Amino acid sequence: LDVCFKTATFFSAQRIESDSCCGFSPIFHPKPPIKMLTNQIQQAVRMMGAQARRNYGVTAVVMSKATDPIQQLFVNKLRDYATKSKSAGGKLVDASPEIERELKQELEKLAKAYGGDGGADMTAFPSFKFEEPKLGPINSSSS
Repeated sequence: LDVCFKTATFFSAQRIESDSCCGFSPIFHPKPPIKMLTNQIQQAVRMMGAQARRNYGVTAVVMSKATDPIQQLFVNKLRDYATKSKSAGGKLVDASPEIERELKQELEKLAKAYGGDGGADMTAFPSFKFEEPKLGPINSSSS
């Protein structure tokens, strides 16, 4: 073996050319704790710098206001639609009576085609009712 097991550690070992421990060369000796700590701090600082650059790049795009006039029109239309949909209360937004009548006719066609009654809610999940079958006795002597 060319590893000194008396002073070697599994996770952090530094290879040095020496035969001071047990006569074997090369020998693995543990790194000093201060050097390990500084390496970890340097690595953490590098990672935090990369994260800060990424986050700054993403937030700059998200936080910028719409400067394009077409983009601003689109945002305004979305906000307008949101207020109209809240005031409509779950119905179609800006629907004329003709469009609502067509919607009602189409829903009635679907109800007839798929077995819904006149008052059945076709948008609800169906409920199933299973009855237990009545079984006769097993091994009955009928002879």
